[in-house]
Amino acid sequence: MRFGDSPESENFEDRTGQSGGGGLSLGGAGGGVIALLAQFVLSRFGFLGLLILLLGYCALSSLGGGGGLLGGGSTQEGPSKLDPATGKFMRQVLGSTEQVWSQIFQQAGATYQPTRLVAYTDYNQSGCGAAQAAMGPFYCPTDKQIYIDPAFFNELSRRFGAPGDFAQAYVIAHEVGHHIQDLEGTLDKAQSAQARIGKAEGNQVQVGVELQADCYAGVWAARSGALEQGDIEEGMRAAEAIGDDMLTKGQVSPDNFTHGTSEQRMNALRTGLQSGQPSACNFAR
Repeated sequence: MRFGDSPESENFEDRTGQSGGGGLSLGGAGGGVIALLAQFVLSRFGFLGLLILLLGYCALSSLGGGGGLLGGGSTQEGPSKLDPATGKFMRQVLGSTEQVWSQIFQQAGATYQPTRLVAYTDYNQSGCGAAQAAMGPFYCPTDKQIYIDPAFFNELSRRFGAPGDFAQAYVIAHEVGHHIQDLEGTLDKAQSAQARIGKAEGNQVQVGVELQADCYAGVWAARSGALEQGDIEEGMRAAEAIGDDMLTKGQVSPDNFTHGTSEQRMNALRTGLQSGQPSACNFAR
């Protein structure tokens, strides 16, 4: 992607110099069960399997029977660990999403309220509870902020086999897509629907939410003016690599999928890229 001297967002916070002591403890009713489940998934399916369990538009608030994830230890300040080039890229991607979505909202007669992107390392606190690198990037509706450990971009390249700057930008734009859903009320509707139906159906609702966020990422990319040759292929590789079926390698039932198959995620991203219209992203229900 080419951003050149494009503006950098001011809605960015570097917490990479902060670190939390101790390990993780799960609070609230049922926390011990969830902790055991997380340990089982990690031992059985590895890091990627744990992502399937935890990663979502708000990976933390749905765990622990209302108590959520609690950090074990205090947070300590320290010098920034964020690579300057990576920080600039993240700020420019976020700035670009702000320009695109502000224009879209304005055309609809509304005002876009930007999200805030927090870069952290290892462990930090979010409005939804503790944020830990192993959970991957997520959006927290409680404080309306995105949390990303920049080391995830290395994981995306090495472990997911999806290198490239557009693959990284797609991750940020996907989480911004969840913020759009939050502003539109989609997340509240999904949560209400999940409270009324069974687990398998609830997972399908979650899949729809994730696919719409993928599509919104494509809408942003199509309108950004920053795409270069090869970028779309990078995005498709990333979408394919993080499909539920690819990550779990057939060891998890489709009824437990929460983000969509590789084919579904590629189709959602492609829909946004080809249409450039949020109205085409009718995946959530």
